[in-house]
Amino acid sequence: MSFHSMWAELLPVGRSSATGGYRRHAWTGADADCRAWFREQAEARGLAHETDRNGNQWAWLGDPAAGDAVVTGSHLDSVPDGGAFDGPLGVVSAFAALDELRGRGAHPTRPVGIVNFGDEEGARFGLACVGSRLTAGTLTTEQAHRLTDGDGITLPQAMEAAGYDPDGIGPDPERLARIGAFVELHVEQGRALDLSGDRVGIASAIWPHGRWRFDFRGEANHAGTTRLADRRDPMLSYAETVLAARREAELAGAVATFGKIGVEPNGVNAVPSLVRGWLDSRAADQASLDTVVTGTEKAAREYAAAHGVDLTVERESFTPVVEFDHALRDELARILGSDTELKVPVLGTGAGHDAGILSGRIPTAMLFVRNPTGVSHSPAEYAAEDDCVAGVSALADVLEGLACT
Repeated sequence: MSFHSMWAELLPVGRSSATGGYRRHAWTGADADCRAWFREQAEARGLAHETDRNGNQWAWLGDPAAGDAVVTGSHLDSVPDGGAFDGPLGVVSAFAALDELRGRGAHPTRPVGIVNFGDEEGARFGLACVGSRLTAGTLTTEQAHRLTDGDGITLPQAMEAAGYDPDGIGPDPERLARIGAFVELHVEQGRALDLSGDRVGIASAIWPHGRWRFDFRGEANHAGTTRLADRRDPMLSYAETVLAARREAELAGAVATFGKIGVEPNGVNAVPSLVRGWLDSRAADQASLDTVVTGTEKAAREYAAAHGVDLTVERESFTPVVEFDHALRDELARILGSDTELKVPVLGTGAGHDAGILSGRIPTAMLFVRNPTGVSHSPAEYAAEDDCVAGVSALADVLEGLACT
């Protein structure tokens, strides 16, 4: 099956007719449809399919127990109303690259695996890369059991409702020990390749990044009868904090975003009692990230005090800078540049990925495919088909270079 036909088959799954965006959230009906698609692709190619204890899907050419496997893939879930390419491009390209490898008559001497990591985006339970974090042991079983969605449903309950046994979730060192290299292909979430004129690039590092929850607690009151001077309005403190985060990020050459908010009682004619906002911040280095977060929190506390509002700040997740395995990165550059003698661009990214989570346990690398607009996490996310096909060929070259020598 060609890249085009696979892409067309997957494209409608979980797509909202109202927004054009995708709602492929973990352990929902759309997620189940994506998982069924993955299994069908594996079986159509005669690959052994399995779902591990953490809900990640694997398709194998060769026996993974032999060890030193070369694995590629990404994820199929999405952010709320996200785009088509973030995650699925890497999974579809993995199957297409394996098809191209077989079409070349290449014979892998190492096991080759394709993976769909579960709940990478964290759209339902608020924590990104749950499947890979559990596998790598950076998310404990106890922590995973405490994850809940907006309706109060826990991760184990959601897995069980979807037909999976949640009792076995947790670190999977035996599985990771079988993997000699993991290479994740992903649409670029930025415009560096478009500006350089290259179709494919190699990742150097993932910026340090995290999520912080700001809870501003004031006093609910009537919007029409409460004097401005008598109000303890947490929305004012929150709004000023959003602007402060933008200023801090500009000064530090970083990025900071308040993209999610919860309000209580959430009435048009009521002064809020609680405004809860989530800060996502990322920077090229740890010092810059610390500057942004510290400066934002300091400003938030000053604004809260001025309005008689209480503030608590909690770090919900954090990933330090990830330097991808230098030897594997250099080997990818050698493989991709061997025929043309062109230097493949190497670039950093502010987006987190499963490859970054696994990098502390196994050698990992990433390939990026050009995104002409730089837009991501949006229905406007886009990559031209010829660039996607170039990415497939590059991934096939990498698999041949790593697994067939």
